[in-house]
This record gives sequence, structure tokens and C-alpha cells, in this order.
Amino acid sequence: MSFTETFDVVAYVIEGLGVTIMAIGLVVVLVRYAVAALRRGGSYDQLRVHLGRVILLGLEILIIGDIIRTVIVDSSLQNVAVLGLIVLIRTVLSFALEVEISGRWPWQAKRGPRPPA
Repeated sequence: MSFTETFDVVAYVIEGLGVTIMAIGLVVVLVRYAVAALRRGGSYDQLRVHLGRVILLGLEILIIGDIIRTVIVDSSLQNVAVLGLIVLIRTVLSFALEVEISGRWPWQAKRGPRPPA
């Protein structure tokens, strides 16, 4: 197996890990929410926060897989441009999720918990 083929497999494994984290994380978050809802009335805001964190982690890992594949495996100008677009979209999505989770812009000082909606 060549160097390029090896890292193509590595990129697929990393991307699979990112998708697996999101899938398993979704199940775990939903189960925790259901248990909390049955015990004490689960908070929808907590569900959103935990789900957003799972998505952020999965997106970060998917970006790593994309970078490895583009830089090592398919390093053409077109693929680098596509990678840049993918990273830009995922970065904007990550930024929006972070604002949604924390309720503040990243450059703002931390404040107390968000009031209920």
C-alpha cells in the first residue's frame, strides 16, 4: 500500500469517526433528555446545548479528515478550493452553533446562564 493510499484510508477512518461521534452522540443526548424529562422535566435548552456540542465535535473531526484527504491524497488546485469552501461553510456553521449554545458572541465576556425562552 502506498503512502497516498494509506492516508486515503486514514482520512476515511477519521471522517467515519466524526459521523459515528455525531450518530452516537445524538442517541446519548436524546436518551439523557428522555430520562431527565421523566424524572424532573428535561430542559429543551439543555437538549439543544448538548446536541450542539456533539455536532461541533463531529464537524471538527470531519474537517480534519477533509484536510488530510485534500493535502495528502488529492492535492490539486480544484480540490484545495473545494476544501477551502467546505472549511468555510463548516466554520460558519460551527460559529453559528457556538453562538446558539452560549448565547453570546465569542468576543463577549462570559455572563450568567441564559434566561429561559
